[in-house]
Amino acid sequence: MSKGISTTGVGARVRGGLLALLLAGGIMAAAPAVAQVRGSGWELPLTLANEAALEAVRACAEKGWPVSVAVVDVSGEIRVLVKGDHSTTHTRTSSFRKAYTVATLGPVFGFDTLSAFVEKTRGGPNTQALASLPDILLLAGGVGVKAKGEIVAAIGVGGAPGGEKDEACAAAGLARIADRLPH
Repeated sequence: MSKGISTTGVGARVRGGLLALLLAGGIMAAAPAVAQVRGSGWELPLTLANEAALEAVRACAEKGWPVSVAVVDVSGEIRVLVKGDHSTTHTRTSSFRKAYTVATLGPVFGFDTLSAFVEKTRGGPNTQALASLPDILLLAGGVGVKAKGEIVAAIGVGGAPGGEKDEACAAAGLARIADRLPH
């Protein structure tokens, strides 16, 4: 028998304590994420998500702006991604990231248009840190879809000549379905 560190006694208690600490940390880390995800349980139906996306593409195309549109749920998962005629490949990514930013940060920071958040964070000490998070894009072009006062989805548009134009098309998509959202 060698004289070394025992795997029973103190070692087992340390491992058990470490496991308990890791489990507690995991539970605490999960708590904010659960609070951020929809409280009402209402989810934007696919038919409305499709209709909003197609209307946003149509509104931009009418002005000669080839865009892509993403609609995501409050967890940031894609419900619909539409690449409009003649839109470039990067517009898919930018539309998703704009929608993702509104859906995941809007409920936390209290905004429902990406332009409002961009303005609020402009020059702030945490702007660079926020912008470095995966899939966050601090450019105008996204709007939140609200039901019963909470964001349940978001529409992001990419490809128009300026974020304010992207956001106007996203707002047109939202306007198309607004009367069918629960208040």
